[in-house]
Amino acid sequence: MTSLVSPAPAVGKPVQGKIKCVVWDLDNTVWDGVLLEDGDVRLRPWVVEHVKRLDAMGVLHSVASKNDHEAAMAKLREFGLDEYFLFPRISWNAKSVSIGQIAQKLNLGLDAFAFVDDQEFERAEVAFALPQVTTVDILEADEVLRRPEFAPRFVTDESAQRRGMYFSQLARDDVEADFAGTGEDFLASLDLRFTIAPARREDLQRAEELTVRTNQLNSTGRTYSYDELDALRSSPDHVLLVASLTDKFGSYGKIGLALLEKGSPDWRLNMMLMSCRVMSRGVGTVLLGHVMGLARAAGAGLRADFVETGRNRMMQITYAFSGFREVARDGSNVVLAADLAEIQEPPAYVTLEVES
Repeated sequence: MTSLVSPAPAVGKPVQGKIKCVVWDLDNTVWDGVLLEDGDVRLRPWVVEHVKRLDAMGVLHSVASKNDHEAAMAKLREFGLDEYFLFPRISWNAKSVSIGQIAQKLNLGLDAFAFVDDQEFERAEVAFALPQVTTVDILEADEVLRRPEFAPRFVTDESAQRRGMYFSQLARDDVEADFAGTGEDFLASLDLRFTIAPARREDLQRAEELTVRTNQLNSTGRTYSYDELDALRSSPDHVLLVASLTDKFGSYGKIGLALLEKGSPDWRLNMMLMSCRVMSRGVGTVLLGHVMGLARAAGAGLRADFVETGRNRMMQITYAFSGFREVARDGSNVVLAADLAEIQEPPAYVTLEVES
């Protein structure tokens, strides 16, 4: 178990931003008192301050509480806090079961979760069943929640919108679960709009974050700093593109990045990545197709750098599906060449918007 309450001797620096979701108990944790024994429970202001502070930085929150669901949700609404908690699990199930359900629904690894509870028994049950989860005693939470593990490495213009994006995704999931048609029919119903634009200075923090956080759909696994991206954005020999996606439920945010190096006879695609959040939307080839079109319009060929990282097999498949073939290899470092004779059009259910 990772413990921030009674830590073992330090082995290395804490992993900054490791925690992406804090799961809260309610009785004697978010509020003073036991709801079903005393309806007049008192909200703890310092807890609210932490919830709002972390939420503004893009850290998510949920609830795992043994309680009456309707009564607890009514109290959270009364306190104006219900909107801060994604997929709250309020039942008589074990807390570990509730946290597991939350992790699955939010599509986050268990090591990205912290669980705050006043009862040692409940923390121990979670630690035993889910040793990846960080457990926190409410008596220590005011200090613990300020530690580097709870401070994201990147606070971008999208951070404060992260909760809203997850709420939109939960709504999509519910609609998709009840949708009677085919998968493509469902995607067609979403009014998907894919936007490609040259990176602006205000995009660079999110662009840096994408290079760090994206693994499965990242062509090289390389990270780029803000300053590196700013220099490339301004370079006449490079094209740095940012992709965004929206649908009728709201925005997915900035979800794609491509770095092109102009040359002769070939342009070079140094880096291509797409957020895993949109993998199921069938838009993985849209940005790649646009890049291929740019090279063809310039009268150049297109080659792409690819580094096999062990986690980016999906990106390798995306390249192959778009007509790239391997032309050189040095260990895990691969060079791919594009066939620009036939470039795939975006799926019929996607509206492509290109900004200059």
